[in-house]
Amino acid sequence: MHKIESAKLLKEVMTNYFVGMGDESKKIAWCTSVGPAELLRSFGFEVYFPENHGALLGTTRTSGDYIPVASKLGYSSDICSYLTSDIGSYLSKDTPMMKHYGLKGVPKPSVLVYNTNQCREVQDWLMFFAKEFNAPIVGVQSPRHLDEVKKEDIENVTAQFKSMLPVFEKASGIKFDIDKFRETLKLSKEATFLWKRSLETAKNIPAPISFFDSTIHMGPIVVLRGTEIAKHYYEVLLNELEGHVKQSSGIIENEKTRIYWEGMPIWGKLRYMSELFAKHNAAVVASTYCNSWIFDDFDENKPFESTALAYSTIFINRSEKVKQKVMENLINEYKINGVVFHDSKTCFNNSNSRFGMPQRLKEKTGVETLVIEGDLCDLRFFSEAQTTTKIEAFIEQMN
Repeated sequence: MHKIESAKLLKEVMTNYFVGMGDESKKIAWCTSVGPAELLRSFGFEVYFPENHGALLGTTRTSGDYIPVASKLGYSSDICSYLTSDIGSYLSKDTPMMKHYGLKGVPKPSVLVYNTNQCREVQDWLMFFAKEFNAPIVGVQSPRHLDEVKKEDIENVTAQFKSMLPVFEKASGIKFDIDKFRETLKLSKEATFLWKRSLETAKNIPAPISFFDSTIHMGPIVVLRGTEIAKHYYEVLLNELEGHVKQSSGIIENEKTRIYWEGMPIWGKLRYMSELFAKHNAAVVASTYCNSWIFDDFDENKPFESTALAYSTIFINRSEKVKQKVMENLINEYKINGVVFHDSKTCFNNSNSRFGMPQRLKEKTGVETLVIEGDLCDLRFFSEAQTTTKIEAFIEQMN
C-alpha cells in the first residue's frame, strides 16, 4: 500500500493555475470542460472552466450554501448542481478561490465558449455570465447521442469551430495562427496519452491508483491541457505509478474485489467513499468519467477536423448502444467484479442507470451491478447511512 507522492506536485500545479487567474493583465476565456480549450490557448488566452469551479464547490461542501441562492433567482434545484452552485456562489460574492488562492472572485472573461456535447445546461449557464460580464459568447451545438459519428457530423462541428475565429481574434487582439493551434493540440494529445496510460496502470492487480485518486489527479488534463505543464505532470505521475506496479504495491491493502464506478463523483463524499471501499478490500479501478479527457483522435495535422471528432465522440455524447459496449470492454480489460452506478439526481446526462443499463450489463457480462442515489454537489440527495448499507451488502455479495 502506498500514497501517491505526485500529489505534492499536483497541489503546486493547481495552485499556480488558480493564482494565475488573478492576474488582471491576462486575457481570460471561459470554456466548458470538453470545449475547444486548445483553440483558445492558441490565441494566448488563459482558460477558466466553470465546471471545475463547480467541483471545487462540491469538494469543499460549500454548494449547500449557494444552491438556494440560485434557486431564488428561478434556477430549479433539479438542474445541474454545478450550475446552481456556481451561479449561487457568484451571486453571494463568495468562492473558495478567495480563501485558498487569494482571488477577488471568479476571473472576468474576455469571451465565453460552450459545447453542448455534454448537455444543454452549459449553454444556459454561460449565457448567464455573458450577460453579467457583458462579454461575447459563442458555442457549438453538437450532434447528440449518436451510434456513429459520420462525416457530415464532423463537417458540421468543424464549421462551427471555424466560425468562432473572428470572435476570438477580436477578443484576444491576435490573428489566428494555424501553426500555433497545431502546436497546442500536439501538447494536448501528448498529455492526454500520458493520462490514459496513467489510468491504465489500474488494470494491474493490485491497482496502484483508484477512481477516487484519479478524480483529483485529472485536474491538469481538464484545466491545463494544451500546455507543457500538463504534459510534464503526467510524465511524473505515470513514472510513479509504473514504479508501484513493478513493486506490486496497491493503492489499498489486500485487494480482493475490483469495482467499476459509472457516473459522476459525489464530490463532497470522496474521502468517505474511498475509505468505505478500502475498508472492505474493494478497489474502485475504472470509470468512464475520468476517461472523458482521453482524446485519441487528436491529430495536429488535421487540427479542426480531429478536434471536432474527439469532442463529438466523448462517452456522455454517445447512444446507449455505444455506451454499453464501452462498459463491457472496461469490465473485461480491468477484470471487474461489480459495477456501481451513481444516479446523480441533477446530472441526467451522465447518469446511465435510468434506461435499463444495469440490467442489460449484468445479463451480458454476468457482473453484479448496484445503483446508488446521490449527486455531484447537492448532498441533500445523498444518504450516507443508506449508501453504506447498500455498498457493504453489494461487496459481501460479490465476496
